[in-house]
Amino acid sequence: MNIKICAISDIGKERTNNEDAVVFCADLGKADWEQKSMVEYIPLGSYGALSVVADGMGGANAGEVASSLAISTIKKRFCVENLKGVSDKEVDIHGHIRSAISAANEAIMDYVTKEPDSIGLGTTIVLLWLKKEKAYIAWCGDSRCYCFNPESGLRLMTKDHSYVQQLVDKGEIKPMEAFNHPDSNIITRCLGDVDAESEPDILTYTVNGGDIFLLCSDGLCGYCRDSQIRKELYKHFDNLEICQENLLRLALDTGGEDNITISLCATLPNDEIVPKKGNNKINRFIRAMFKK
Repeated sequence: MNIKICAISDIGKERTNNEDAVVFCADLGKADWEQKSMVEYIPLGSYGALSVVADGMGGANAGEVASSLAISTIKKRFCVENLKGVSDKEVDIHGHIRSAISAANEAIMDYVTKEPDSIGLGTTIVLLWLKKEKAYIAWCGDSRCYCFNPESGLRLMTKDHSYVQQLVDKGEIKPMEAFNHPDSNIITRCLGDVDAESEPDILTYTVNGGDIFLLCSDGLCGYCRDSQIRKELYKHFDNLEICQENLLRLALDTGGEDNITISLCATLPNDEIVPKKGNNKINRFIRAMFKK
């Protein structure tokens, strides 16, 4: 499998600082950590690839510290020395992810202990680990992971840990009412908050050739409906950089009141040519469908 990853984080229109954090490593075996877009597709290495988005909370209480600590801790836990003992069994992989996120939570809690004035800080987290033909997705809070494929559309892989999602689950509101609900900013799980649960949910997904994974903070999905995100992915799935920039512009145009972080990870079978504009029937159909 070949992969390409890009990521971007923007302060938005109204915030004075960026409490989001993002990092990816396209080849964990080489510790090839990058903050910017990859130039080309590369073969997926034996240790896989990792992408992480964290959305810090706390404002004056240093939400950016929480997200940064979460990211730096995850990076340490995914160094080669710590990955050598992790087998390809799902239980071991899930266990390693859970341990890494737990360590991130502990790092933030340790910071709060040393800096009592920072009580109230915290961060959500969403993590994608691509390893062989599997995608391992973990999250705590309302940062999301989507999977898009030009043949099957957009699928939300994660389920928000939020008060509004609980209302949906109980049948007290309809899913369509959740997007504009006045309490949509209340989350029920995060890292670093003594009053919130920090246990992540983890799932395993078998990757299909052409899948594109979108990780984002709620600066994107909290202001842009899934139908809008899907349309941008359909129009520009063959150019991750343009797709990323257009998703960011969409988030700024529809909201921009929060920090916005986006990471895209595209996958291709080893024998497939990197997609180019108009080189197949799917491309031509999609561009005709969304021409207007």
